Amino acid sequence: MVAAGNAIAKHEQYKRVFAHFDEDGDGKISGSELRRCVAAIGSSGGGGGGRVGELTEEEAEAAVGFSDSDGDGLLDLEDFVRLVEAGEEEERVKDLKEAFNMYAAGAAAGAGDGGMITPRSLKRMLSRLGMRRSATECGVMIAEFDLDGDGALDFDEFKVMMS
Repeated sequence: MVAAGNAIAKHEQYKRVFAHFDEDGDGKISGSELRRCVAAIGSSGGGGGGRVGELTEEEAEAAVGFSDSDGDGLLDLEDFVRLVEAGEEEERVKDLKEAFNMYAAGAAAGAGDGGMITPRSLKRMLSRLGMRRSATECGVMIAEFDLDGDGALDFDEFKVMMS
């Protein structure tokens, strides 16, 4: 029941953001409206460098085209939600890759296990986080999500574990 409440609250939040982006109140967001709002959000504080808050006209049109379900070149609320959620998923995968690389880094220094989370690399990372586990315990944790049975986790197996 909590998940349903969170989904409703999230959808209400999307509606408020959509209404803010829909500058002319027509129930649709154009590429230029999207571009102006992303620029406004970026300039009001958004992090560390790069092109945060910048969207070229071409990027804005591509973003609209990516989620535009009826081909009118504009985003309705559901199109907007799809676009935002696609961006959130992209960010989640990026974060997972960073976490995976931290855990797999210990293996890379070992015996040719780079790019995989092994019991040894998991034990090393958990130890750094103040969580003491034996190599056997780490092996059991890995085995639960080791879909190909090779005794280690690749990135796809790690994603399954983290979802």
